[in-house]
Amino acid sequence: MNDLFPDDPAHEAEPESGPGSGGATSRAERRRREQQRKRRRRTALTVLLMVGLFAGMVTAVVLVGPSIIEGLGPQEPEDYPGPGSGTVTVEIAEGANGGEIADTLLDAGVVASREAFVDAFNANPGATSIQAGAYTLMEQMPAADAVAALLNPANRAEVKLTIPEGLRASQIYERIASVTGVPVADVEAAAADTAAIGLPAEAGGNVEGWLAPATYTIQKGTTSQEILAEMITARVGELDARAVPAELRQQVLTKASIVEKEVNTHEDFGKVARVIENRLLPDSPTAGTLGMDSTLAYGLGKSGLELTRSDLESDHPYNTRVHAGLPPGPICSPGTDAIDAVLNPPAGDWVYFVTVNPDTGETRFTASYEEHLANQALYRQWLEQHATDGATEGGG
Repeated sequence: MNDLFPDDPAHEAEPESGPGSGGATSRAERRRREQQRKRRRRTALTVLLMVGLFAGMVTAVVLVGPSIIEGLGPQEPEDYPGPGSGTVTVEIAEGANGGEIADTLLDAGVVASREAFVDAFNANPGATSIQAGAYTLMEQMPAADAVAALLNPANRAEVKLTIPEGLRASQIYERIASVTGVPVADVEAAAADTAAIGLPAEAGGNVEGWLAPATYTIQKGTTSQEILAEMITARVGELDARAVPAELRQQVLTKASIVEKEVNTHEDFGKVARVIENRLLPDSPTAGTLGMDSTLAYGLGKSGLELTRSDLESDHPYNTRVHAGLPPGPICSPGTDAIDAVLNPPAGDWVYFVTVNPDTGETRFTASYEEHLANQALYRQWLEQHATDGATEGGG
């Protein structure tokens, strides 16, 4: 049999050395063969070592490989386990998207990573309704909890209250209630305490017109009384900036409120203000009566399109078709454009006007009653096309 390592001298069949046998040559041949055996032995050992090493590597891959591969795959973003601790106030910018909100919260120490918050933001269907403003949140919150906290009005450190031009005081009360979460009745009660809210004496106890339209930043815990006081302070500041004497403030606001409600486009404010001045003249074609539908609509709690013929003939204090001069007070909260129009109306002889197309706001002004009747006909034509029932002619 063949051995892997042939040590047995019998395998070599070496000739005996002796006379004539070439002894020196036989010894050299034996040494050569011995060296060959050593080389073969080293080669075999090397092969065995390589086979063993390869087998070990295969075993390692089988046993450890899956965990290595798993470690190379997608990792969960870093997130806090929650529930969080302490408090911090953060400011969410107007129009901020999920990534921008995430950066704000990460800088404030609210969330552990931008990725975790963005994932939670995208997973919450209501996240896009997060409002700008200041929020009081806990530090080190889970990202999903942070999204939910931003959607909870209770966490608002401040809110934005926007009052557009032309709202009545009752509508402003409703807006305050909706933003602050207090009952409307509480806001009305605060408004009734005119001394506490700083209503000037010249207002005669009537808040209408004195709540300046603007966007207000309301801190958490601010009372309705404080909000109303801030609005009145803003209004007084507007009038003072225009050097309106205290005794003329109520009159200016009343005229401006009519201007605000009579036309839709600010470009026509000045002309309406001039019509008011022209009609209040004793020798005017209207004999000093304003004849404005907007004043009666306010007094009756209606819109101008809801007025009926019987309403126009009523003896209501705000019926300026019947009673000469200005109505008892403002009919809405006018903006500064309407106030400026009253203080500086353009020159003109206009006495009549009518909005002939409420869709576009096109309003026609004239000093001629005949032209005014023609313009009213255009308005009635618009009404017929839009099937508006029960509306009056509109305009002044």
